Amino acid sequence: MNLRAIGTVRSSIVNREDAPKQGNEGAPDVWIEIEPDVADALSGLSIGEEVIVITWFHRSQRDVLRVHPRGDTRLPLTGVFATRSPDRPNPLGLHRVAIKGISGLRILAGPMEAIDGTPVVDIKIVIGNDPSS
Repeated sequence: MNLRAIGTVRSSIVNREDAPKQGNEGAPDVWIEIEPDVADALSGLSIGEEVIVITWFHRSQRDVLRVHPRGDTRLPLTGVFATRSPDRPNPLGLHRVAIKGISGLRILAGPMEAIDGTPVVDIKIVIGNDPSS
């Protein structure tokens, strides 16, 4: 399996501890810098559109299999597949965001809880009622 970054998140959040658990919990808008060799993939994206940004949580622990949901030790240990924990065998992040701007190879999107420097693996449109999606 080959997986590579197609971009990088540029965010005002620089420490994992400062990131909200979800984007709708006070996360900022971010710039996503797209790699030049995938620039043609931006064709067709537009401001106002919702997309899912798939990231690689590069500072996550990959050996964690059970967590207290949302870090709340009052809750029982739960398998990571039943949570949104960033610590997991393959630390992929899923972020449903709105496109707020496009400037060259940069997309302004948000809100998004990823920290600065987070690799972007893919971007996919949110499927609506349009059958051509």
